[in-house]
Amino acid sequence: MSTAMNFSSKSFTPRPPDKGAFPLDHFGECSAFKERFMECLRQSGYESAACRQSAMAYLECRMDRRVPQLMANEPLEKLGFKDLINEKSEEKPKKS
Repeated sequence: MSTAMNFSSKSFTPRPPDKGAFPLDHFGECSAFKERFMECLRQSGYESAACRQSAMAYLECRMDRRVPQLMANEPLEKLGFKDLINEKSEEKPKKS
C-alpha cells in the first residue's frame, strides 16, 4: 500500500515561544550573573529555589541590555519574582 501526503493544504508558520527562549549572549554581557547563578546551583545541589535572587539578577541583566535585545523587557512580577521584589522594598529605609 502506498500512502500519499497532501502538502498543498495549510502551511505551517513557525512562531517563537512567548517566554523561555531568548537569543544567546554572544558578547558575554551577562556572563558574570550567569556564573553566579550556576555556582549557586552547584552549591545548593541544583535546588533552584535557593538561587532565586541570582536568577532574578541574571534576568534583570538580560532585560537591561537592550542593544542586542537579549530579552524583552518584562515586569519581574510576571516572571515569578513578586515576593523577592516585596522583600527588596521592605529592606529600604523609609524616608521621613
